[in-house]
Amino acid sequence: MKYDRKTFSGGAHIVDYKGFTNVLETVDADAPTKAYISMSMHIGAPSKPVVEVGEEVKMGQKVGESQGYVSVPAHSSVSGKVLAIQRMPMPSGRMVDTVVIENDFKDEWIKQPAQASIEEINAMDGAALQAKVLEAGVVGMGGATFPSHVKVAPPKEGQKFDVVILNGIECEPFLTADHRIMLEKPERVIAGLKYFLRMLKCDKGVIAIEENKMDAFEMMIRITEHEPQIETVVCREKYPQGSEKQLINAITGREVPPGGLPADVGVLVHNVATAAAVADAIEYDRPLIDRIVTLNGNGISKPMNYRVRIGTLYSDLIEQNGGVVTYPVKIISGGPMMGFAVYTLDIPVMKGTSGILVFNDESQVLMREPEAPCVRCARCVDHCPMRLEPTTLMKAAKKSDWAKAGAYDVTSCMECGSCGYVCPSMIPLVQYIRLAKQYVTSKDGTGAINPYLA
Repeated sequence: MKYDRKTFSGGAHIVDYKGFTNVLETVDADAPTKAYISMSMHIGAPSKPVVEVGEEVKMGQKVGESQGYVSVPAHSSVSGKVLAIQRMPMPSGRMVDTVVIENDFKDEWIKQPAQASIEEINAMDGAALQAKVLEAGVVGMGGATFPSHVKVAPPKEGQKFDVVILNGIECEPFLTADHRIMLEKPERVIAGLKYFLRMLKCDKGVIAIEENKMDAFEMMIRITEHEPQIETVVCREKYPQGSEKQLINAITGREVPPGGLPADVGVLVHNVATAAAVADAIEYDRPLIDRIVTLNGNGISKPMNYRVRIGTLYSDLIEQNGGVVTYPVKIISGGPMMGFAVYTLDIPVMKGTSGILVFNDESQVLMREPEAPCVRCARCVDHCPMRLEPTTLMKAAKKSDWAKAGAYDVTSCMECGSCGYVCPSMIPLVQYIRLAKQYVTSKDGTGAINPYLA
């Protein structure tokens, strides 16, 4: 059967490198000897530790309380004793408060997850469902980590959502965590979508899947064939198809205005893994304490997808996989296009950790020629999904002309990397643009980063 493959303007066709792990079933990773629960696993105000050193805690127990509306609690992924509350690095390099728990390997829950009755669930209104999502600490698991209870808040008076899109695109190379959850837990994904529709009083849900995941597409078609509210669509394999604004445009034809939000055009987008976590939170009172992580790259022994407990160190996961193959020259948290190159493996898996990529010096991915002068070919302009002029922004950054960078809408750049990928002169355009954005958005013009947005 032929399907209309939806897409957007701009973007780049890149090698996906997904064949290493997309056909491998997810494996449960070993529980860590020590769990490092970060207080900043989400956009917004960090959590505040609510346990003390020496205190005994259980699985699922709240160890960090949310501070403010755009914030979520953090929960222990193991049972055991609190050893320390210390500063540890995030993938971005920022140091944050972290609760360190020594695992007693008893896996005792503070409250054993139990399925609520249909009557109990049906009796909940939108606000009650939202409260369940908040209490479970669910955030966007596609990498953005925006607190989900904020996105699923019941619509304000006069506000109307007519489409909820579940993002199953996963366009970053190497990553297949979302692909696997759609194949292995499709019912949980669909259940989460139904709760989104209910909370937002919306009548239509769309599951968007890229054409390199046709097995997941067919799975969703089969499961939703008797769900008149839900449609599954296939999108072209093009980067960054999974970006929120580009996906909305591809599915609905609508354009989110500069500086605007998807709600401005009546659409909301959630990740498929987030949907499954929301379903578990509402039906089982289960907090978000684990997630699927793709471990990939030529620098590790066996590319795999693992279900990993939040707080497991990258080094522990790689060690149980068999360690590294020769000395790694680059380790990336997330995907190679928008992820963070990290300087240490002593970083804990967080709610937004979709993948860990390890490359050695034989990797074709890392081979890059030195930067050369811009040849004004305009390929970066043609491929920019936000219709910006990357080369102009780069030149403004080189001259420290922050006013010009702002005038050319540098803050609309989502740092997808399409421009740098297609640049024949190998100019690191995203790095120059990121520098300009830092200066343009800092309140005092010094480039100081707002820690809540880092």
